[in-house]
Amino acid sequence: MKLKHVLAGLLFTAIAITGCKSSKGTSPDTKKEVLFTVDNKPYYTDEFIRVYNKNLDLVKDDSQKDLDNYLDLFIGYKLKVNKANKLGLQDGKKYQGELKTYRTQLSKNYITDTKVTKALIDEAYQRSQKEISASHILFLVDENALPADTLKAYNKAIDVRKKALAGEDFGKLAAQYSEDPSAKENNGDLGYFSVFRMVYPFETGAFKTTKGQISMPVRTRYGYHVIKVNDIRNNRGDITVAHIMIMKPKKENAEETAKAKSTINEIYQKLKQGEDFAALAKQFSQDKSNASNGGQLNRFSSGELSSTEFEDHAFALQKPGEISEPFESQFGWHIVKLVEKHPVKTLEEVQPDFENRIRRDDRSKLITESLTQKLKKKYTVKRDVAGFDFAVKAINDSIYSGTWSLPANIDAYKAKTVLIINNDKKVDAKSFLEYVNTQQRANLTAKPVSRLASVLFDKFTEDQLNVYYNDNLEKEFPEFAIVMEEYRDGLLLFDLMEKEIWEKAKNDTIGLQKFYDTNKANYQWKARVDADVFSSTDEKMVKQAKDYLAQGKDAAFIKEKLNVDKKVNIIEKSGTFEQESDALPKQASWKIGISDIIKEGNYYYVVKTNKLLPAGPKTLEEAKGRVINDYQQYLESTWVSDLKKEFTIQVNQDTFEKVKKELNQK
Repeated sequence: MKLKHVLAGLLFTAIAITGCKSSKGTSPDTKKEVLFTVDNKPYYTDEFIRVYNKNLDLVKDDSQKDLDNYLDLFIGYKLKVNKANKLGLQDGKKYQGELKTYRTQLSKNYITDTKVTKALIDEAYQRSQKEISASHILFLVDENALPADTLKAYNKAIDVRKKALAGEDFGKLAAQYSEDPSAKENNGDLGYFSVFRMVYPFETGAFKTTKGQISMPVRTRYGYHVIKVNDIRNNRGDITVAHIMIMKPKKENAEETAKAKSTINEIYQKLKQGEDFAALAKQFSQDKSNASNGGQLNRFSSGELSSTEFEDHAFALQKPGEISEPFESQFGWHIVKLVEKHPVKTLEEVQPDFENRIRRDDRSKLITESLTQKLKKKYTVKRDVAGFDFAVKAINDSIYSGTWSLPANIDAYKAKTVLIINNDKKVDAKSFLEYVNTQQRANLTAKPVSRLASVLFDKFTEDQLNVYYNDNLEKEFPEFAIVMEEYRDGLLLFDLMEKEIWEKAKNDTIGLQKFYDTNKANYQWKARVDADVFSSTDEKMVKQAKDYLAQGKDAAFIKEKLNVDKKVNIIEKSGTFEQESDALPKQASWKIGISDIIKEGNYYYVVKTNKLLPAGPKTLEEAKGRVINDYQQYLESTWVSDLKKEFTIQVNQDTFEKVKKELNQK
């Protein structure tokens, strides 16, 4: 579940979670007092003031800024939280999992080294200025492999690199030696990429290799790579384009596919004849998210779209207004028009995105290592020698072969302390031995066992330091504690709303039908027509189409007769449309039969109206999505009233008057 899903419709939680550090909060001299209670559970003035101040600049409804109304909303919010707790939703596994996931995400803002992060951002930005075309040869070796296996893979990489340096074709070497399965087909060619497209060590190896050169073996989690840099070009920047799209059939259908190809080619011919791109996009593009806007897409950069074909055709355009030939992507057929090319973004523009990406890839290890060193200085760490020695006796030489197992009486080791952090956390020997057990796949080469145990204990101590710091973020950072508390409430509210409102609105068929019957006037069709529409910029063509319609000819016949010599003179669309639809030419009145010639802008139209469908109520099935949404809002509006009867609420009016006086003075 994403955070934005939780926030939807949850007024106070949405306000509370956004920008906690920038909130105005309470004034330094504000005394924390009980504002109201719900079943004797107190809620305090500081929380109310903090949330109100954050809400003040975000809500547009003036009634919610009124303190009396706002208190009522705030109490309603807390009533829902109490209801969720009363139902035991806080104990649900799904809830606990979501809460843990969010805390992990939020904690990333606090478990970082800003200097190291900034250096990595600067490095990434410099690399982002370029795009590298590279090929590679991979020699697989597990990142925790034994030294002998690691050396074997490294030597294989060195031998093949020597062959490449001696002049043998790199692509043929990749096909012959690379253990990347795709190399048999692409000869190791990875195409162009920039920062964040590859694992960090590989990216670094590529960017540190000059054009035409071959790198030394580069170690990643996959093994050793020999990289050849084929080309380096400047980043292509961002681009804004418009497109006309005809979608592929949902199922393989030769006839439908042929029709789609024919349609995109007809549109292209009309563009070559000088017709307006935006007008054709509005009429025929099946990308409904932008057709009404003339097909224009939001600006994007290399790698942002899920279609390489689309990006390459778009970036190939050079001058604003230039139009591509029709081409195929995995989604359908497109014609692209260049609107504007934008220069590469500045560091300030990309910094937030780069920081998030850095936290998600191998670069994050560098940040963790830096933080660990700071924690060693921040906290007191003490090894309990007696407990450690007791634990070490349980480890033997079988650990080097990966066959060591935990003692049968492992629970007895819980009574022995091996590590004390900051004088308030004791870590037992069982935890250490369990950690040792997880490390058997690593390159455990330190001998004897006592030395190996010390090496592992140092790593274990670093892990425990980070765990301790993470576990105490609420104590270290009050704003972190506030956000977590508010998220807990928000997540509970989401689960409660899903249970009490959203699912009920979907599944309560009797209640939904009754609500629809009561509010049927809100769900109405406008007057519609079932029609065939023919259009062209050539009035003669539309007149001929009209004559053919009068003779009873269908669309296929008309297009065959009029679209000749590879020229698209007429184009047609059929379906059911509301009479006010932009897809139809405007008429003073609609009637069954063939219309007169209609001119709008540069286009001429003739319409064959097959049926008139009058305005009237939609059936429940036709309006179901909107009815469910309205029914949900109705249920929620009556819900708080029921909760006020279920719980006992007591407001401290004297305290509330103090709060109003303080807030109204600001």
